[in-house]
Amino acid sequence: MPAAAPLAPATHRRRTRALAAVVALLAVAVGIGAWSLRDRAVGERGAPAAGEAAAAAGCAGRPARAPHELRGMWITTVNNIDWPSRPGLPAETVRAEFRGWLDLAVRRNHNAVFVHVRPSGDALWPSAYAPWSQWLTGRRDGRDPGWDPMEFMVAEAHARNLEFHAWFNPYRGGQPATVGGPGPRLDLLAPTHPLRRHRDWVVTYPSADRPGSRLYFNPGIPEARRFVEDSMLEAVQRYDVDGVHFDDFFYPYPEAGQDFPDDAAFARYGRGFADRHAWRRDNVNTLVREMSERIKAIKPWVKFGISPFGIWRNKRTDPAGSATAGLQSYDDIYADTRLWVREQWLDYVVPQLYWHIGFGRADYAKLLPWWAATVKGTRVQLYIGQADYRVGERGAWRDPAELDRQLALNRRYGVRGSVHFSARQVRADKLGAVTRYSAAHYAGPALLPPMAQLPAAPPAAPVVTGARRTGPGGVALTWRGNGATSFAVYRVDGDAARLVGTARGTDWLDRTAPAGRSLSYCVSGLDRSGNEGPLGAPVSVPAHQT
Repeated sequence: MPAAAPLAPATHRRRTRALAAVVALLAVAVGIGAWSLRDRAVGERGAPAAGEAAAAAGCAGRPARAPHELRGMWITTVNNIDWPSRPGLPAETVRAEFRGWLDLAVRRNHNAVFVHVRPSGDALWPSAYAPWSQWLTGRRDGRDPGWDPMEFMVAEAHARNLEFHAWFNPYRGGQPATVGGPGPRLDLLAPTHPLRRHRDWVVTYPSADRPGSRLYFNPGIPEARRFVEDSMLEAVQRYDVDGVHFDDFFYPYPEAGQDFPDDAAFARYGRGFADRHAWRRDNVNTLVREMSERIKAIKPWVKFGISPFGIWRNKRTDPAGSATAGLQSYDDIYADTRLWVREQWLDYVVPQLYWHIGFGRADYAKLLPWWAATVKGTRVQLYIGQADYRVGERGAWRDPAELDRQLALNRRYGVRGSVHFSARQVRADKLGAVTRYSAAHYAGPALLPPMAQLPAAPPAAPVVTGARRTGPGGVALTWRGNGATSFAVYRVDGDAARLVGTARGTDWLDRTAPAGRSLSYCVSGLDRSGNEGPLGAPVSVPAHQT
């Protein structure tokens, strides 16, 4: 990760050295804090949804209590930021590394991972639309690695009861040469790369003489847009993914003195738009709307979410904007994020709020309520992208309690979850910040917040078929599932039955069971959308068992 310019807006992907120059330019042009990615949207939280209240009947005469929030982390493949650790590793090493990231998520009581499967016009699955990713194979010739990473990743995530959100970059065709990508050169793309076959779809930006120059699919060409959609929907059709996820990259962030060279596309496809900026926004809006519609037509239960740059518009530009003074996604990268929420094309939004509380030009404490108000009255769930990667930087980020305070503020505004950038920083735990916020906010497991717009079929109560102690601090449970996708396990502790575990299978081991007293457990089932069915009958485990 390059050194963060103190006043440069950024997002998780621009943390690579490939975009250091872009960051520097934006620092001058915009004057806002370095990197900004995820913004856990907040909306005042009222009564629990039906899927959250299903366990209200209680367990052994005690009310059943479980937090309902998404907790996740991004696992970034581009430039091998997180995984694989190096390109071209043996398959078993790559698989072992990925299992390690999932095990980290489980240890931190996460319930979702967001995995970069199309970082730059490539794919981490055998695709008819894109070549194999060089960040996996170590090659740019599209050679098949001989196994299916997507199939493996989804299965391993589900085995740990983690949601798998497939993270796609729609329009990037490659990476800059400065980080080992093809840069502006078509001849360095894989022979099967679609941009080599459709050269009329290609846009080079910034110009080829700039260090960060790279190739893009032209968002203004309808055939290119449809192809990009088809390439992503191929993965939805073929794999058991739980979500489709975009970040903030559609049109590129602006480069000083350079406009995106789409004159020919605008002349041909402008459809009467007098304002090219409005046309570009419409191109992105069309992609978002069509993806929303097409995902649900294929698999109605698959969630669709986007993690946009944290500022829609500044209030000085638009009275509906936020009390900020930074780059505006609406104007500068043609992302009308507020419209996507208001039209409810998204199931969730994860604004990138990568600034600290009190930062003058983009104050976390001011942006958070703006996003909370934006999602209010919609069915779009608000999660926040948390800037774990900034911990240890100068100023407020040298305080290990900054993220802890941000998560506490999220809770005040009813935010439904957080996604942390990125996996490597969660593992590094700089200054003990991850341990600190985990102890305060993720001390136990959580269920995913159900979404009213998704199919709902809460399963019947499971029937516990076995419960026995396995030694001090261990209780093994088994049950019959009755068609549930996953299960929640509650243990009576004092005045309530609290969630102590989740599972995809029909057995679970409580490794934290108190010794020396009898215990009561109940199990519930959840459907694919996270709607919880009734609790099964309680089962008792004696204090001592022979």
